Amino acid sequence: MDDLDRKILAELQRDGRLTLTELAERVRLSVSPCHRRLRALERSGAIAGYHAQLDAAALGLAFEALVFVTMRYEDRETVAEFEQRVAELPNVLQAQRLFGDPDYLLRIVTRDLPAYQQLYDEHLATLPGVQRLSSTLVMKSLVEARPLPL
Repeated sequence: MDDLDRKILAELQRDGRLTLTELAERVRLSVSPCHRRLRALERSGAIAGYHAQLDAAALGLAFEALVFVTMRYEDRETVAEFEQRVAELPNVLQAQRLFGDPDYLLRIVTRDLPAYQQLYDEHLATLPGVQRLSSTLVMKSLVEARPLPL
């Protein structure tokens, strides 16, 4: 990956709806070489996909919580089942396995506190292998969907 590829990636992070012609103009390439580089970046996995960035609050998902999960059982089968069940929950926007304690961090959105309580009681509290769940409510998001540093 060279500086020109990084410019292409930076432009696409700023605006993923650019046409190929617009992208080529911005990185000062003709359309054909820009297209070849774009396809190579997609094939390499550097570009994982294209999507629209949605506003959760505008869609009625104004409640956000960070949930720290400490596992009681960490055998391979329990961890695999826990991770599969977490991945199936549509309200979980992000899930990371951590070193140390706690074992996982989940970022969750819901409409409101009652919806979060229902999700917690019916799904989070029933996840396999869990010893403890600790929730922290998000007061304000300072940085979201920041482009990767190139």
